[in-house]
Amino acid sequence: MKIGFIGLGKMGFNMVQRLLKDGHEIVVWNRDVTSIKKNVKQGAIANGIALSGLKTFASTFLVFSDYGRSSIRLSALMNLPVIYIFTHDSIGVGEDGPTHQPIEHIASLRAIPNLEVIRPGDANEVAVLWKYIMESKNTPTALILSRQDLAVFDRTKYSSAEGALKGGYVLADSDGTPDVILIATGSEVQLAIEGYEELKKEGIKARVVSMPNWNLYERQSPEYWESVLPNKVKARVAIEAGSTFGWRRFVGIHGDGEVLGMRTFGASGKLNNLLEEFGLTVESVVRTAKNVINKNKNL
Repeated sequence: MKIGFIGLGKMGFNMVQRLLKDGHEIVVWNRDVTSIKKNVKQGAIANGIALSGLKTFASTFLVFSDYGRSSIRLSALMNLPVIYIFTHDSIGVGEDGPTHQPIEHIASLRAIPNLEVIRPGDANEVAVLWKYIMESKNTPTALILSRQDLAVFDRTKYSSAEGALKGGYVLADSDGTPDVILIATGSEVQLAIEGYEELKKEGIKARVVSMPNWNLYERQSPEYWESVLPNKVKARVAIEAGSTFGWRRFVGIHGDGEVLGMRTFGASGKLNNLLEEFGLTVESVVRTAKNVINKNKNL
């Protein structure tokens, strides 16, 4: 059976084309128009198409989601399963500078009721969550993707990507109760994994939790929450290359956990230089993890 799938904007076309199985039809509407009007219209058109029952996506850079906010909000309000694909999701945009580097955007999208905000950590999570997105009947999705290449995790070494269907899951673990839990989304899951491996070398028991979808995680049972983020482990570090707003719900009050993220606008520069400047490095993850462990030992 073929599914009519209409897309707006070239940013998401290649990804959607790869994810759809053979025999499915995809039509992409895209004109060479580089204006604010285009970003505003995409969401409105997508909503209209979705009312007919067809699957549709709209796509652009994440920073331009501001232009389509009214359409995104209406998708959620009207229970329309429109897929919004937002790329270039962080300071990883690099030389384009702070005007094109989203900071507050993921947090603000998470604040919209009935909107699934998904920021996968690797290609396997994208594939698993794509099926979840396609099965949605009355909930729109904001799928947040990076500009830079991301590593694909070895799932024979780390947990299956199927765990992403819980919204958050233990990607890497240690024997017994962990000393510290590293929580991350998107491109920062790689930082968490590298930090985990460094801590492991030093005999520190760490756990990595990939949390691509806050809402989906919070719809799980209390027993599942406890299995992922046990209450007795207060030493936690959240890592996301965007606003830190909202992360305290997972890492606890000041003095328990910490959040590595953006508290200012970005800057123009090479990716690695920007990551170093804003403290989004493996060294920073390891240092912060040790700090929260020590703080909790002294409580």
